[in-house]
Amino acid sequence: MPDPTREGAFALLSAVLDRHIPLDRAIASLPAMPSSDRAAAHRLTATVLRRLGSLDAALEPLLRHAPPIPVRHALRLGAAGLLLLDLPAYAAVATAVSLVRSQGFAPFSGLVNAVLRRLAAAGPALLEGLDAPRLDTPPWLWAAWGSNARAIATAHAREPPLDLTLRPGAPLPEGGILLSTGSVRFSPGTQVTTLDGFATGDFWVQDTAASMPARLLAPRRGERVADLCAAPGGKTAQLAALGARVIALDRDPARLERLRANLKRLRLDAEVILADVNRWAPEELFTAVLLDAPCSATGIIRRHPDIARLRSPRDLASFTALQDRLLEAAARLLAPGGRIIYAVCSLQPEEGPARIAAACARLPLVLDPFTPSELAALPEARTAEGAFATHPGLWPEQGGMDGFFTARLHRS
Repeated sequence: MPDPTREGAFALLSAVLDRHIPLDRAIASLPAMPSSDRAAAHRLTATVLRRLGSLDAALEPLLRHAPPIPVRHALRLGAAGLLLLDLPAYAAVATAVSLVRSQGFAPFSGLVNAVLRRLAAAGPALLEGLDAPRLDTPPWLWAAWGSNARAIATAHAREPPLDLTLRPGAPLPEGGILLSTGSVRFSPGTQVTTLDGFATGDFWVQDTAASMPARLLAPRRGERVADLCAAPGGKTAQLAALGARVIALDRDPARLERLRANLKRLRLDAEVILADVNRWAPEELFTAVLLDAPCSATGIIRRHPDIARLRSPRDLASFTALQDRLLEAAARLLAPGGRIIYAVCSLQPEEGPARIAAACARLPLVLDPFTPSELAALPEARTAEGAFATHPGLWPEQGGMDGFFTARLHRS
């Protein structure tokens, strides 16, 4: 009989690898199924995407000829179940055989059965001799990450923890660990909706690195702040909770609806505006602007492993051009002496230091380095130039963090 988890995971893997559809969007298009099956399909797919190079290296010696791509996907799913998720051998093999039959590749069922039985006999030890971090990372990303590449890639192989940002005065949820940054951390797999305080808006999901840009903007109570590219609203919520008068701007109406829903649950207020910041002209200039710019998102691969398979070096040119336009728009919104916090969830230097250097060269902006005391919670993230840059290899004993680059600029 077809297995809904494997059928769902096959559909997700095919969407990402064959049609280059982001995993979140592919999940939304799955047919109706129990939430437990949907979650299991997502976990299995994410495991394959995290360890794709290692799984292919384990399968390759057992394949005399390259099978059709759908058959290879079924083998990858079966191998992930056997070698990484500790599924019973009979279940992993039988569901993979059923999968190739249901996809119209019944002549390959014998091959799938034989290959996966050999993998089951060898067990997880089969992966021990492989250089997993290198195999599981596209070469262009490994080269771009330099001396941090191995630490980053090692962190990507692990399921990340759940981090929360608390409303000021909210109690620490039971089971959470308070981090030096002020975030609260739970073990991987924690369901946020089951935690006490979720329904009453005591907290929201936000990686500890992602919480830093709004903290570093440090708005004064009552200060009028523009949050550009604001949806889905984690940083808007932070700024509002700190007492700022937030104008949250985004050009995507669907994402703005999510922002409004999040603010409603959190019982926080902000002025929400649907507009393109490049064409938007407010009645008065701002003393503070937060620009969390669209980017390649390579800093959040551990949470979204499909990004490593969907991005290519060619994408960087379009992202950096957009970031330059957004920095120019942010500078136009800023009063003399005002400050911009520029942030990207990217590990690529082209989207971080290079964009700041370009902005300071052509715009009336100057870099304002963060002081060591401002980054006392994460001193290892302060760069030589005084920017803030994290990567997933930091804090390995505590579960790591996302990759973020953040810099502060003043209008001269």
